[in-house]
Amino acid sequence: MLYQLHEMQRSFLTPVMQWADMSSKLFTNPVSPLAHTPFSQRIAAGYELMYRLGKNYEKPKFNIDSTEVAGEKVGITEEVTLTKPFCRLIHFKKDFNEKQASAPAQRKVLLVAPLSGHHSTLLRDTVRGLLIEHDVYITDWTDARMVPASVGPFHLDDYVFYVQEFIRLLAPDLHVISVCQPTVPVMAAISLMASDNDPKLPKTMTMMGGPIDPRKSPTKVNDLAAEKKFSWFENTVIYSVPPSYPGYGRKVYPGFLQHAGFIAMNPGRHAQSHREFYMHLVTGDCEPAEGHRQFYNEYNAVLDMPAEYYLDTIKTVFKEFRLPKGIWEVGGKLVRPQDIKTVALFTVEGELDDISGAGQTQAAHDLCSGIPADMQQDFVAPQCGHYGIFSGRRWREVVLPKISEFIVKHS
Repeated sequence: MLYQLHEMQRSFLTPVMQWADMSSKLFTNPVSPLAHTPFSQRIAAGYELMYRLGKNYEKPKFNIDSTEVAGEKVGITEEVTLTKPFCRLIHFKKDFNEKQASAPAQRKVLLVAPLSGHHSTLLRDTVRGLLIEHDVYITDWTDARMVPASVGPFHLDDYVFYVQEFIRLLAPDLHVISVCQPTVPVMAAISLMASDNDPKLPKTMTMMGGPIDPRKSPTKVNDLAAEKKFSWFENTVIYSVPPSYPGYGRKVYPGFLQHAGFIAMNPGRHAQSHREFYMHLVTGDCEPAEGHRQFYNEYNAVLDMPAEYYLDTIKTVFKEFRLPKGIWEVGGKLVRPQDIKTVALFTVEGELDDISGAGQTQAAHDLCSGIPADMQQDFVAPQCGHYGIFSGRRWREVVLPKISEFIVKHS
């Protein structure tokens, strides 16, 4: 019923938000007489803030149409390499000219994006940085409310199988990078492939800010999972998709509830950000105001997660710690990271990460005891929070060069 109430509220607010948006423009457009009245900038700023706080945020686009390779501009075309019911594998294909095409091939990277509330476009900056030296593919997870219930459920095991299919499709000479939540299923996927002596194992796996062992330095995210009973998650955050969507009747963890949880983690920080946005509008400081818009266009765009996948993750990763305890089975097979021997491992953590605490990702090294020491590397990015390890200046200037060097070393 909560989902239906949310949809009713959104329907009610839509015309109000359209009015606020129109009013904001009336008080800023130089052609409008209202733009020349006293306090017009403050009024316009108030209307725009109201609009942005109440509007519905659609899935953003990557908007990556070019990159620079060896000092030359190269066009980018997004191609869907493979479509699955719950995911699309997107290739950022470089449109090389004849001269550029004769240059050494760039190393192939599979970037596994999180299925944890936000769209894969949250990794836009990650993709943009990697494209300079790599041939990049990314998992673009589908909003569960858009997947018909007749398709069937999507479990954590299915996530692992998807990753394995993508790896086999893109191998050989593949490098896998996982950011946050997918470090766990990626570890499982590669472990199972190694146990089966699969010839299409990747060359390297880079794991960034993920909960390999959430028992280490638990954060607020970990505490919530530990404190609440499993039945609380089943009964409190799982709802059915309403009739207005293709996934009508599917059980999901709704995006709007996830977004509320994101905000609740740092309400003061978000309130301050909105206050600063208002003042930038009032003073006509356009650049930081536009930066605020771009950030929240991404941050406020959320998707529904399949209920079975979410509940599997809560139980397997955050409550029973099956991976670090060595008791996780996927498809009836035990996940054995110690069987990985030929895939180089690089872990990246942020010094100030408040989502995946210190040591949670580094735990991968203890689990992967079969990988030779000279094929393992760890890096803690100084002064980096969770998002800083894959987005922003520190990602581009500090973390990205480390990953690129590691991939070159083990290619």
